[in-house]
Amino acid sequence: MLEKKSIEYEKAVLIGVLNQYQDEEKVKEYLDELEFLTYTAGGEVEKRFVQRIDVPNPKTYIGSGKMEEVRQFVKENEIGSVIFDDELSPAQQNNIEKLLKCKVLDRTSLILDIFAQRAQTSYARTQVELAQYEYLLPRLTGLWTHLERQRGGIGMRGPGETEIETDRRIVRDRIALLKKKLAKIDRQMETQRGNRGSLVRVALVGYTNVGKSTLMNVISKSEVFAENKLFATLDTTVRKVVLGNLPFLLSDTVGFIRKLPTQLVESFKSTLDEVREADLLLHVVDISHPNFEEHIDSVNQILDEIDSSDKPCIMVFNKIDQYVPETIDEDDLVTERTKAHFTLEEWKKTYFNKLGDKALFISALNKENLDEFRKRVYDAVRDIHVTRFPYNNFLYPEHLDEY
Repeated sequence: MLEKKSIEYEKAVLIGVLNQYQDEEKVKEYLDELEFLTYTAGGEVEKRFVQRIDVPNPKTYIGSGKMEEVRQFVKENEIGSVIFDDELSPAQQNNIEKLLKCKVLDRTSLILDIFAQRAQTSYARTQVELAQYEYLLPRLTGLWTHLERQRGGIGMRGPGETEIETDRRIVRDRIALLKKKLAKIDRQMETQRGNRGSLVRVALVGYTNVGKSTLMNVISKSEVFAENKLFATLDTTVRKVVLGNLPFLLSDTVGFIRKLPTQLVESFKSTLDEVREADLLLHVVDISHPNFEEHIDSVNQILDEIDSSDKPCIMVFNKIDQYVPETIDEDDLVTERTKAHFTLEEWKKTYFNKLGDKALFISALNKENLDEFRKRVYDAVRDIHVTRFPYNNFLYPEHLDEY
Protein backbone atom coordinates (compact mmCIF):
# COMPACT_ATOMS: atom_id res chain seq x y z
CA MET A 1 0.00 0.00 0.00
CA LEU A 2 1.37 3.40 -1.01
CA GLU A 3 2.07 5.83 1.82
CA LYS A 4 0.33 9.16 1.63
CA LYS A 5 2.82 11.97 1.11
CA SER A 6 2.68 14.71 3.71
CA ILE A 7 2.45 18.28 2.47
CA GLU A 8 5.73 20.17 2.77
CA TYR A 9 5.29 23.82 3.68
CA GLU A 10 7.94 26.41 2.92
CA LYS A 11 9.37 28.17 5.97
CA ALA A 12 8.56 31.88 6.10
CA VAL A 13 8.80 34.87 8.41
CA LEU A 14 6.50 37.88 8.45
CA ILE A 15 7.43 41.54 8.94
CA GLY A 16 5.07 44.34 9.98
CA VAL A 17 5.54 47.89 11.23
CA LEU A 18 3.93 50.01 13.94
CA ASN A 19 3.28 53.62 12.96
CA GLN A 20 0.75 56.42 13.37
CA TYR A 21 -1.73 54.55 11.15
CA GLN A 22 -1.22 51.05 12.57
CA ASP A 23 -1.21 50.42 16.31
CA GLU A 24 -0.18 47.15 17.96
CA GLU A 25 -3.66 45.62 17.74
CA LYS A 26 -4.03 46.56 14.08
CA VAL A 27 -0.61 45.15 13.15
CA LYS A 28 -1.44 41.86 14.91
CA GLU A 29 -4.67 41.62 12.95
CA TYR A 30 -2.93 42.36 9.63
CA LEU A 31 -0.20 39.81 10.38
CA ASP A 32 -2.83 37.21 11.31
CA GLU A 33 -4.35 37.72 7.89
CA LEU A 34 -0.91 37.68 6.25
CA GLU A 35 -0.18 34.37 8.00
CA PHE A 36 -3.42 32.92 6.60
CA LEU A 37 -2.40 34.16 3.15
CA THR A 38 1.01 32.51 3.60
CA TYR A 39 -0.62 29.22 4.62
CA THR A 40 -2.93 29.43 1.59
CA ALA A 41 0.12 29.94 -0.66
CA GLY A 42 1.86 26.87 0.81
CA GLY A 43 4.00 28.41 3.54
CA GLU A 44 4.42 27.95 7.27
CA VAL A 45 5.23 30.98 9.41
CA GLU A 46 8.16 30.42 11.78
CA LYS A 47 8.27 33.87 13.33
CA ARG A 48 6.91 37.43 13.15
CA PHE A 49 9.03 40.56 13.36
CA VAL A 50 7.45 43.91 14.23
CA GLN A 51 9.21 47.27 14.42
CA ARG A 52 7.93 50.68 15.44
CA ILE A 53 8.95 53.07 12.69
CA ASP A 54 7.18 56.27 11.60
CA VAL A 55 8.90 56.62 8.24
CA PRO A 56 9.96 53.46 6.33
CA ASN A 57 13.66 53.17 5.54
CA PRO A 58 13.96 54.07 1.82
CA LYS A 59 16.57 51.32 1.33
CA THR A 60 15.37 48.40 3.45
CA TYR A 61 11.90 49.49 4.71
CA ILE A 62 12.83 48.53 8.31
CA GLY A 63 15.83 49.75 10.32
CA SER A 64 19.32 48.23 10.05
CA GLY A 65 19.22 46.74 13.55
CA LYS A 66 15.94 44.90 12.97
CA MET A 67 17.15 43.82 9.52
CA GLU A 68 20.26 42.24 11.06
CA GLU A 69 18.02 40.41 13.56
CA VAL A 70 15.92 39.08 10.64
CA ARG A 71 19.05 38.10 8.69
CA GLN A 72 20.39 36.04 11.61
CA PHE A 73 17.07 34.23 12.05
CA VAL A 74 16.78 33.52 8.31
CA LYS A 75 20.30 32.10 8.19
CA GLU A 76 19.99 29.94 11.33
CA ASN A 77 16.56 28.52 10.47
CA GLU A 78 16.86 28.03 6.70
CA ILE A 79 13.96 30.35 5.94
CA GLY A 80 12.74 30.28 2.33
CA SER A 81 10.70 33.48 2.21
CA VAL A 82 10.52 36.78 4.06
CA ILE A 83 7.11 38.43 3.62
CA PHE A 84 6.38 42.09 4.32
CA ASP A 85 2.82 43.16 5.10
CA ASP A 86 3.14 46.39 3.13
CA GLU A 87 4.14 46.94 -0.48
CA LEU A 88 7.87 47.32 -1.10
CA SER A 89 9.40 49.50 -3.79
CA PRO A 90 11.49 47.69 -6.44
CA ALA A 91 14.67 49.16 -4.93
CA GLN A 92 13.76 48.07 -1.39
CA GLN A 93 12.97 44.53 -2.53
CA ASN A 94 16.26 44.30 -4.41
CA ASN A 95 18.30 45.64 -1.46
CA ILE A 96 16.63 43.34 1.07
CA GLU A 97 17.17 40.26 -1.10
CA LYS A 98 20.89 41.04 -1.34
CA LEU A 99 21.08 41.29 2.47
CA LEU A 100 18.95 38.24 3.36
CA LYS A 101 19.90 36.03 0.39
CA CYS A 102 16.38 34.57 0.17
CA LYS A 103 13.09 35.35 -1.50
CA VAL A 104 11.51 38.62 -0.39
CA LEU A 105 7.81 39.18 -1.00
CA ASP A 106 5.28 41.81 -0.05
CA ARG A 107 1.55 41.45 0.49
CA THR A 108 0.79 42.23 -3.16
CA SER A 109 3.12 39.61 -4.63
CA LEU A 110 1.81 37.03 -2.14
CA ILE A 111 -1.80 37.66 -3.20
CA LEU A 112 -0.77 37.50 -6.86
CA ASP A 113 0.91 34.16 -6.17
CA ILE A 114 -2.25 32.75 -4.56
CA PHE A 115 -4.28 33.93 -7.54
CA ALA A 116 -1.81 32.16 -9.83
CA GLN A 117 -2.43 28.92 -7.92
CA ARG A 118 -6.20 29.30 -7.83
CA ALA A 119 -6.89 30.40 -11.41
CA GLN A 120 -8.60 27.48 -13.18
CA THR A 121 -10.08 28.83 -16.41
CA SER A 122 -8.17 30.36 -19.31
CA TYR A 123 -9.84 33.70 -18.59
CA ALA A 124 -8.79 33.76 -14.92
CA ARG A 125 -5.24 32.72 -15.81
CA THR A 126 -5.04 35.52 -18.36
CA GLN A 127 -6.24 38.05 -15.78
CA VAL A 128 -3.69 36.87 -13.23
CA GLU A 129 -0.87 36.82 -15.79
CA LEU A 130 -1.64 40.41 -16.76
CA ALA A 131 -1.61 41.49 -13.10
CA GLN A 132 1.69 39.68 -12.54
CA TYR A 133 3.39 41.30 -15.54
CA GLU A 134 2.21 44.77 -14.51
CA TYR A 135 3.53 44.17 -11.01
CA LEU A 136 6.85 42.76 -12.28
CA LEU A 137 7.54 45.40 -14.93
CA PRO A 138 9.22 47.95 -12.60
CA ARG A 139 11.01 45.11 -10.77
CA LEU A 140 12.77 43.52 -13.74
CA THR A 141 16.27 44.61 -12.73
CA GLY A 142 16.25 42.89 -9.36
CA LEU A 143 14.00 40.06 -10.48
CA TRP A 144 16.30 38.31 -12.90
CA THR A 145 19.17 38.20 -10.40
CA HIS A 146 17.38 35.91 -7.98
CA LEU A 147 15.33 34.04 -10.57
CA GLU A 148 18.48 32.67 -12.20
CA ARG A 149 18.52 30.09 -9.42
CA GLN A 150 15.16 28.74 -10.66
CA ARG A 151 13.70 28.17 -7.21
CA GLY A 152 10.11 27.16 -6.69
CA GLY A 153 7.71 27.84 -3.85
CA ILE A 154 5.81 30.89 -2.67
CA GLY A 155 5.92 33.88 -5.00
CA MET A 156 7.71 32.04 -7.78
CA ARG A 157 4.76 30.95 -9.89
CA GLY A 158 3.98 32.78 -13.08
CA PRO A 159 5.72 34.42 -16.01
CA GLY A 160 9.08 35.07 -14.34
CA GLU A 161 10.03 31.40 -13.99
CA THR A 162 10.78 30.58 -17.63
CA GLU A 163 11.45 34.01 -19.17
CA ILE A 164 14.75 34.89 -17.56
CA GLU A 165 15.99 37.00 -20.48
CA THR A 166 12.79 39.02 -20.83
CA ASP A 167 13.39 42.76 -21.03
CA ARG A 168 10.99 45.63 -20.50
CA ARG A 169 10.07 45.91 -24.18
CA ILE A 170 9.03 42.27 -24.41
CA VAL A 171 7.07 42.52 -21.16
CA ARG A 172 5.23 45.62 -22.39
CA ASP A 173 4.40 43.80 -25.63
CA ARG A 174 3.08 40.88 -23.60
CA ILE A 175 0.96 43.21 -21.45
CA ALA A 176 -0.53 44.79 -24.59
CA LEU A 177 -1.28 41.32 -26.01
CA LEU A 178 -2.95 40.16 -22.79
CA LYS A 179 -5.08 43.31 -22.65
CA LYS A 180 -6.28 42.67 -26.21
CA LYS A 181 -7.05 39.05 -25.32
CA LEU A 182 -9.01 40.13 -22.24
CA ALA A 183 -10.89 42.77 -24.22
CA LYS A 184 -12.00 40.09 -26.68
CA ILE A 185 -13.12 37.76 -23.88
CA ASP A 186 -14.86 40.70 -22.15
CA ARG A 187 -16.94 41.29 -25.29
CA GLN A 188 -17.85 37.58 -25.42
CA MET A 189 -18.83 37.59 -21.74
CA GLU A 190 -20.88 40.75 -22.22
CA THR A 191 -22.77 38.99 -25.02
CA GLN A 192 -23.32 35.97 -22.76
CA ARG A 193 -24.71 38.19 -20.02
CA GLY A 194 -26.99 39.84 -22.57
CA ASN A 195 -28.25 36.44 -23.70
CA ARG A 196 -29.44 35.53 -20.22
CA GLY A 197 -32.66 37.40 -20.80
CA SER A 198 -34.48 39.52 -18.27
CA LEU A 199 -34.05 37.29 -15.24
CA VAL A 200 -33.26 39.13 -12.01
CA ARG A 201 -29.55 38.91 -11.20
CA VAL A 202 -28.33 38.39 -7.64
CA ALA A 203 -24.61 38.53 -6.73
CA LEU A 204 -22.88 37.21 -3.63
CA VAL A 205 -20.20 39.66 -2.50
CA GLY A 206 -18.04 39.85 0.59
CA TYR A 207 -14.62 39.57 2.14
CA THR A 208 -12.61 36.50 1.24
CA ASN A 209 -13.33 33.30 3.19
CA VAL A 210 -16.69 34.40 4.61
CA GLY A 211 -18.62 31.42 3.21
CA LYS A 212 -19.99 32.76 -0.10
CA SER A 213 -19.34 29.53 -2.01
CA THR A 214 -20.83 27.41 0.78
CA LEU A 215 -23.95 29.57 0.69
CA MET A 216 -24.01 29.30 -3.11
CA ASN A 217 -23.95 25.50 -2.85
CA VAL A 218 -26.81 25.49 -0.33
CA ILE A 219 -29.06 27.84 -2.33
CA SER A 220 -28.41 26.51 -5.82
CA LYS A 221 -27.80 22.86 -4.83
CA SER A 222 -24.62 22.97 -6.93
CA GLU A 223 -21.04 21.94 -6.22
CA VAL A 224 -19.01 25.15 -6.26
CA PHE A 225 -15.52 24.63 -4.80
CA ALA A 226 -15.43 25.78 -1.17
CA GLU A 227 -12.46 25.56 1.18
CA ASN A 228 -11.28 27.20 4.41
CA LYS A 229 -8.55 29.12 2.62
CA LEU A 230 -8.38 32.63 1.21
CA PHE A 231 -9.46 33.12 -2.40
CA ALA A 232 -10.84 29.58 -2.82
CA THR A 233 -13.03 31.02 -5.61
CA LEU A 234 -11.53 33.07 -8.44
CA ASP A 235 -13.79 32.34 -11.40
CA THR A 236 -17.28 33.77 -11.24
CA THR A 237 -19.92 31.02 -11.09
CA VAL A 238 -23.47 31.74 -12.26
CA ARG A 239 -26.38 29.40 -11.48
CA LYS A 240 -30.09 29.59 -12.21
CA VAL A 241 -31.99 29.31 -8.92
CA VAL A 242 -35.72 28.86 -8.39
CA LEU A 243 -37.33 29.82 -5.07
CA GLY A 244 -40.99 28.85 -5.02
CA ASN A 245 -42.09 29.72 -8.55
CA LEU A 246 -39.59 32.52 -9.01
CA PRO A 247 -36.40 31.97 -11.09
CA PHE A 248 -33.34 34.23 -10.87
CA LEU A 249 -29.60 34.11 -11.60
CA LEU A 250 -27.18 33.83 -8.68
CA SER A 251 -23.46 34.56 -9.10
CA ASP A 252 -20.57 33.80 -6.74
CA THR A 253 -17.74 36.32 -7.14
CA VAL A 254 -14.10 36.60 -6.07
CA GLY A 255 -13.66 37.61 -2.42
CA PHE A 256 -12.33 41.03 -1.50
CA ILE A 257 -9.49 41.77 0.89
CA ARG A 258 -7.85 44.80 2.49
CA LYS A 259 -4.98 46.29 0.53
CA LEU A 260 -6.24 44.49 -2.60
CA PRO A 261 -3.55 45.07 -5.26
CA THR A 262 -4.51 47.71 -7.81
CA GLN A 263 -3.29 45.39 -10.56
CA LEU A 264 -5.86 42.79 -9.56
CA VAL A 265 -8.74 45.26 -9.35
CA GLU A 266 -7.90 46.41 -12.88
CA SER A 267 -7.39 42.88 -14.26
CA PHE A 268 -10.55 41.49 -12.68
CA LYS A 269 -12.83 44.32 -13.83
CA SER A 270 -14.79 41.99 -16.09
CA THR A 271 -15.25 39.47 -13.27
CA LEU A 272 -16.59 42.33 -11.17
CA ASP A 273 -19.01 43.20 -13.98
CA GLU A 274 -21.24 40.48 -12.53
CA VAL A 275 -21.48 42.68 -9.45
CA ARG A 276 -21.98 45.86 -11.48
CA GLU A 277 -24.84 44.37 -13.48
CA ALA A 278 -26.54 42.66 -10.53
CA ASP A 279 -30.00 43.81 -9.47
CA LEU A 280 -29.49 42.71 -5.86
CA LEU A 281 -26.36 42.18 -3.75
CA LEU A 282 -26.09 39.66 -0.92
CA HIS A 283 -23.23 41.02 1.19
CA VAL A 284 -21.98 38.00 3.14
CA VAL A 285 -20.12 38.73 6.39
CA ASP A 286 -18.24 36.33 8.68
CA ILE A 287 -19.66 37.51 12.00
CA SER A 288 -17.37 35.14 13.91
CA HIS A 289 -14.34 37.18 12.79
CA PRO A 290 -13.32 39.67 15.51
CA ASN A 291 -12.91 42.47 12.95
CA PHE A 292 -15.90 41.81 10.73
CA GLU A 293 -16.92 45.48 10.84
CA GLU A 294 -13.66 46.46 9.15
CA HIS A 295 -14.27 43.75 6.56
CA ILE A 296 -17.65 45.34 5.83
CA ASP A 297 -15.95 48.72 5.33
CA SER A 298 -13.33 47.18 3.00
CA VAL A 299 -16.00 45.54 0.83
CA ASN A 300 -18.08 48.73 0.75
CA GLN A 301 -15.01 50.68 -0.35
CA ILE A 302 -14.41 48.33 -3.30
CA LEU A 303 -18.13 48.38 -4.19
CA ASP A 304 -17.87 52.16 -4.26
CA GLU A 305 -14.82 51.94 -6.55
CA ILE A 306 -16.77 49.83 -9.07
CA ASP A 307 -19.89 52.06 -8.83
CA SER A 308 -22.04 49.42 -7.12
CA SER A 309 -22.52 50.88 -3.64
CA ASP A 310 -26.04 52.17 -4.36
CA LYS A 311 -27.53 48.78 -5.33
CA PRO A 312 -30.22 47.08 -3.21
CA CYS A 313 -28.33 45.00 -0.66
CA ILE A 314 -29.10 42.43 2.03
CA MET A 315 -26.48 41.97 4.76
CA VAL A 316 -26.05 38.24 5.42
CA PHE A 317 -24.16 37.61 8.67
CA ASN A 318 -22.84 34.07 8.25
CA LYS A 319 -21.11 31.59 10.61
CA ILE A 320 -23.32 32.30 13.64
CA ASP A 321 -22.47 28.75 14.76
CA GLN A 322 -18.83 29.83 15.19
CA TYR A 323 -19.52 33.14 16.93
CA VAL A 324 -18.12 33.13 20.47
CA PRO A 325 -18.10 36.44 22.40
CA GLU A 326 -15.31 37.17 24.83
CA THR A 327 -16.28 36.70 28.45
CA ILE A 328 -15.56 38.78 31.55
CA ASP A 329 -15.23 37.22 34.98
CA GLU A 330 -17.88 38.46 37.41
CA ASP A 331 -15.12 39.42 39.85
CA ASP A 332 -13.21 41.36 37.18
CA LEU A 333 -13.90 45.02 37.89
CA VAL A 334 -11.07 46.34 35.70
CA THR A 335 -11.78 45.00 32.20
CA GLU A 336 -14.02 47.32 30.23
CA ARG A 337 -16.88 45.71 28.33
CA THR A 338 -16.52 46.27 24.56
CA LYS A 339 -18.09 45.02 21.32
CA ALA A 340 -15.95 41.90 21.63
CA HIS A 341 -18.17 40.86 24.55
CA PHE A 342 -21.48 41.35 22.68
CA THR A 343 -23.77 38.36 22.25
CA LEU A 344 -25.53 37.89 18.91
CA GLU A 345 -28.71 39.25 20.42
CA GLU A 346 -26.87 42.36 21.55
CA TRP A 347 -25.37 42.83 18.09
CA LYS A 348 -28.86 42.64 16.60
CA LYS A 349 -29.94 45.51 18.86
CA THR A 350 -27.11 47.79 17.69
CA TYR A 351 -27.11 49.64 14.37
CA PHE A 352 -28.04 46.32 12.70
CA ASN A 353 -31.52 46.95 14.06
CA LYS A 354 -31.82 49.93 11.70
CA LEU A 355 -31.25 47.60 8.74
CA GLY A 356 -34.53 45.86 9.55
CA ASP A 357 -35.24 43.11 7.03
CA LYS A 358 -31.97 43.98 5.28
CA ALA A 359 -29.97 42.04 7.90
CA LEU A 360 -29.95 38.24 8.29
CA PHE A 361 -28.08 35.96 10.69
CA ILE A 362 -27.42 32.45 9.34
CA SER A 363 -25.05 29.49 9.26
CA ALA A 364 -24.67 28.24 5.69
CA LEU A 365 -22.59 25.27 6.86
CA ASN A 366 -25.09 24.09 9.49
CA LYS A 367 -28.10 25.38 7.52
CA GLU A 368 -29.39 27.53 10.39
CA ASN A 369 -32.06 30.18 9.66
CA LEU A 370 -32.00 29.33 5.94
CA ASP A 371 -35.82 29.35 5.70
CA GLU A 372 -35.82 32.98 6.80
CA PHE A 373 -32.96 33.67 4.38
CA ARG A 374 -34.85 32.14 1.44
CA LYS A 375 -37.99 34.10 2.29
CA ARG A 376 -36.12 37.44 2.47
CA VAL A 377 -34.30 36.77 -0.82
CA TYR A 378 -37.57 35.67 -2.45
CA ASP A 379 -39.33 38.85 -1.33
CA ALA A 380 -36.46 41.07 -2.55
CA VAL A 381 -36.23 39.33 -5.93
CA ARG A 382 -40.02 39.41 -6.28
CA ASP A 383 -40.08 43.18 -5.68
CA ILE A 384 -37.54 43.68 -8.47
CA HIS A 385 -39.34 41.26 -10.78
CA VAL A 386 -42.73 42.90 -10.21
CA THR A 387 -41.21 46.29 -11.06
CA ARG A 388 -39.72 44.86 -14.24
CA PHE A 389 -42.84 42.92 -15.23
CA PRO A 390 -45.79 44.80 -13.67
CA TYR A 391 -48.42 42.71 -15.46
CA ASN A 392 -47.22 39.39 -14.03
CA ASN A 393 -48.11 40.09 -10.40
CA PHE A 394 -50.70 37.31 -10.38
CA LEU A 395 -47.85 34.78 -10.58
CA TYR A 396 -46.66 35.59 -7.09
CA PRO A 397 -48.91 34.82 -4.11
CA GLU A 398 -48.41 37.00 -1.07
CA HIS A 399 -47.40 34.09 1.17
CA LEU A 400 -45.59 30.91 0.19
CA ASP A 401 -45.62 27.89 2.50
CA GLU A 402 -42.57 26.35 0.81
CA TYR A 403 -39.53 27.62 -1.01
